[in-house]
Amino acid sequence: MLYLWIKALHIVSVVCWFAGLFYLPRLFVYHAQSQDSISQERFTTMERKLYRGIMNPAMIATYVFGAWMLYLTPGWLSQGWLHAKLTLVILLTGYHHICGAQRKRFANGTNTRSHVYYRWFNEVPVLILLGIVILVVVKPF
Repeated sequence: MLYLWIKALHIVSVVCWFAGLFYLPRLFVYHAQSQDSISQERFTTMERKLYRGIMNPAMIATYVFGAWMLYLTPGWLSQGWLHAKLTLVILLTGYHHICGAQRKRFANGTNTRSHVYYRWFNEVPVLILLGIVILVVVKPF
C-alpha cells in the first residue's frame, strides 16, 4: 500500500514539473515578443514564480518519490528500460536548468533569442515525455 501512495505522489510531482516545463518556454515566447517595460516586468515576475515556486519543488519531489520507489523495488535497477528512462530524466533536468539560465537572461535584459527559437525550444519536453511514458508503460527492454 505504501508503494502505491509513493507512486501516486511521484505521478503528481511529474505532472506538476511537466506543466512548468511546458509553460515556462511559452512565457519566453511572449516575453521575447513584448516591447513595453510593464509587460517585460510582468513576464519576469511570472517566470521567476513559476520556476522557483512550482518547477523546482516539483522536480525535487519527482526525484525524491522516484528514488523512494527504486528503494522499494531495487530489481528495476537491472532492467534496461529504467536505465533509458533515467537517461531521459537526466536530459530533462538539464533542460530544466537551461530554462533557469534563460529565465535569468530575460530578468537581466540580456536575451538575444527570438520568439521563434522559443517556439521550437518548447517542443523538447514533449519528446522527452513521450519517451519516458513509452518506456515506463511498454518496458521494451
